[in-house]
Parts: sequence; C-alpha cells; structure tokens
Amino acid sequence: MNSITREASVLGPVVTGTDGSEKAMEAVLWAAGEAAARKQPLAVVHAIGVEQAGYVAYDESHRVLDSAKEVLDDAAALVSRRYPQVAVSTVLSRDEPAESLLEAAGDTGTIVVGSRGLGGFGALLLGSVGLRVAARARGPVVVVRDAAEAPTGVVLAAVRDDGDRGTLRFAARTATLRGASLRVVSVWMFLQNVGSMATMVDDVSGVAQAEAAATSHTVAPLREEFPDLAIAEETARASSVAGALAKASRQADLLVVGARRPAHAIGSPLGHVAHALLHHAHCPVAVVPR
Repeated sequence: MNSITREASVLGPVVTGTDGSEKAMEAVLWAAGEAAARKQPLAVVHAIGVEQAGYVAYDESHRVLDSAKEVLDDAAALVSRRYPQVAVSTVLSRDEPAESLLEAAGDTGTIVVGSRGLGGFGALLLGSVGLRVAARARGPVVVVRDAAEAPTGVVLAAVRDDGDRGTLRFAARTATLRGASLRVVSVWMFLQNVGSMATMVDDVSGVAQAEAAATSHTVAPLREEFPDLAIAEETARASSVAGALAKASRQADLLVVGARRPAHAIGSPLGHVAHALLHHAHCPVAVVPR
C-alpha cells in the first residue's frame, strides 16, 4: 500500500447532499473530485423530511418521491460523466437533511455541503442545516463556497495551538492527495493600548517571536509525518483573526479550520472564528472537530 492509498484510507468516504440547485450541484462536483483523489466512494443524499411533516396525501407523497429520485439521478449522472472512476451511490432519506447527512457519514465520512440552495439542504449562510451538521459531525465538514476559477495549488490551514494538530493532519493529507502545498497560518492579536509605548514595542516583538516559535513547534511533527509535502508556516498580527484568514483564503483552494465546540454554548455551537469564516471565506472551508 503506497502513501497515497494509506492517506485515502485514513480520510474515509465522502458524503454530499443535494437539493438540485446550482450551488448544490457545485458541491456535488467538489465532493466527487475529493472522492476521486481519495480513491473512495461518494454517497449523494437527498432528504425530503416527510417523517417530520405529519400526514401527507398519497398522491402528494408519490410526487415528492418522484421528484427526489430525479434530483438524485441527475446528481449521479453528473458525477459519472465528470468522474467515471468514482463509485457513486444515492440515498433518498425521509428524515431531516442534517440528520440524513450525519447518518450517511457515520464516524469516518467527510460531509460536503453547498453554501446556498433551494431550502432543505440549502443556505448554510441563512439557515441552520449546515451549522447543525458542522456542529455535530464526527468528521470534517466542507462548505463549498465560491471556488477560484484557476486553482492555486494551495491548502490553507489555520492553527492556534497543539490542539490543532488533528486539523493540520487533515489539511496535510488533503494537500498530499491533491498534489498541492500546505500553508499554515497562525493569527494573533495584541492590545496596543496597554502600557507605555516603549513597553508596547518590546512586548510586541516578544509576542511575535513567541507566536512564531509556538507555530513551528505545532507544525514540526507534521514535517516528519509528511516529508515530501511542501509546508510553509507564518504568523500574522491582526485586529481580527477571522478577517485575516478570510483575506488569506483568496489565495487558497481550501481553508481548513478546527472547530471548538463548547459544552454549553448558547447560539451557534461553533467558535466565532469558524462561524465567521463560513460566512466570509473566499474558498471552500473545511471545519474539522478538535
């Protein structure tokens, strides 16, 4: 088993959801490309949510089912045309979209969703389906935002501390399979209005050096594990972590971030940086559970 095959087996299968919209089909194609790179199967899920809808008339039920099957058939045909090497299966679920995706992905699958849609699987930016999936999935969740017309050949990974090593490993495996390089970025903030000017300058210099050393320490095991992967690391000072990462995402094919999941969160269970990037990044975003 070569290194590429080993990485594919670790990453596991790919699951995507579709409602037939243009954005959903873009996500299906992105997922198919990822499945091809991993040499893994692709499952395409469409959920109709009739289990939660209560009584549905017989004729209406059949109309919904026929329409759902057509959506899945179109998605499978698109994948087969673009990626004939990918084994694609379809799942018609009567459950809610988020539950359907989570069940199909299980413990090892990567879930891929679009950023907008017709409803159901749509609008991670406007609704709650994508956020629920990202908050509860056991594996990575990729939200396919606007992809660059010309690939950059760069996977961008955000790092804060050693707790992000799993996130970095996912990013490294993905970059390896895509033949891309890995750019690791750590963004830090400094309170400029604390202390005297002289103290501030000394502190800024010391913090910058400490941040750079900490990033190198976190990345070091990755360099040993992936010796053939080109890895660039950098630290950046900014007033907004999410803003700096969103700007950096303009020169990346994929942004990988770790997801902090507070035990008793009010509102979104994702950390505010991951949440903001799902709204404002300029490339697909992979949210990896920490």
